[in-house]
Amino acid sequence: MADADPDPAYSPPAVAPRLSPPVQFQPLGDRITELNESQSELLLRLQGLKQDMQNWRSKLDTQVKIYKDELSELKKVLNTELERLRSEFTELRTTLQMQQDDVTLNLKNLVIQDAPERIEEPKNLKVEDGVEKPEAPSSGNS
Repeated sequence: MADADPDPAYSPPAVAPRLSPPVQFQPLGDRITELNESQSELLLRLQGLKQDMQNWRSKLDTQVKIYKDELSELKKVLNTELERLRSEFTELRTTLQMQQDDVTLNLKNLVIQDAPERIEEPKNLKVEDGVEKPEAPSSGNS
């Protein structure tokens, strides 16, 4: 049973595989020259990429500096505007407080001025038939 084929669907090839044609080797000097040229091309490409990266970084640094300067200027403007608004708000609060104090004082003065008019001397009333009637003014002859 050890000779049994593990995969019954497998059958060995009927014809021996062909070998690829023999590899043609270049002369060693030509190959070295070709490799040196490839190396030079790669070094040039690498230098170009390094230069591109330096240019990109320089542009990026310039842009970052510009943005930082703009943000700094905006921050100054914002702080100035904020201080102006705080000052105006304080002035407004003071003005409103003064107006409120003036209104309160004027109302108190009106109440004080109005009070004597409301307080009248008591009239002499007499009650006749359950109705209060003013008494006739008395003469001082009693």
